[in-house]
Amino acid sequence: MAITALIATTGLMAACGSSGDVDKPERADKGSSAASSKPTSKGEGRTYEVTFEVGGKGKSTVAYNLDTNHFEQVTLPWKKSDKITLNRTERKVGITLSVVPGPMILSNGQAAAAPCSIFVDGKKVTSDPGGAEGKHMCEYALR
Repeated sequence: MAITALIATTGLMAACGSSGDVDKPERADKGSSAASSKPTSKGEGRTYEVTFEVGGKGKSTVAYNLDTNHFEQVTLPWKKSDKITLNRTERKVGITLSVVPGPMILSNGQAAAAPCSIFVDGKKVTSDPGGAEGKHMCEYALR
């Protein structure tokens, strides 16, 4: 069931991928010393630091959406941080951040979804405990 959810979500994320639209979120300059969550000089953009975390042990897959869709083979536990700048329109309607952890093998030999969390500017905004029950993904509307 977790694998079916992962495949369905990955397909949905791919179908909703970036079209090169001018309102696409921009990545903040990684070398910038500007503080996060502050508007730019024009007051149009706001930069956030986003961190995805997936717990567990072993190898797995992770699909995530930050500025575009990504899919990686990873070693658990896994963590990914980046900065994203939203323009005025994106802040008004929001964009969806998501992470979909693949299965991991539990100590009893069963496969189950790995736990996940999303942090924005250091604050945990959502999490899922993973396992056999639950949503098997983390998503958050950033505004």
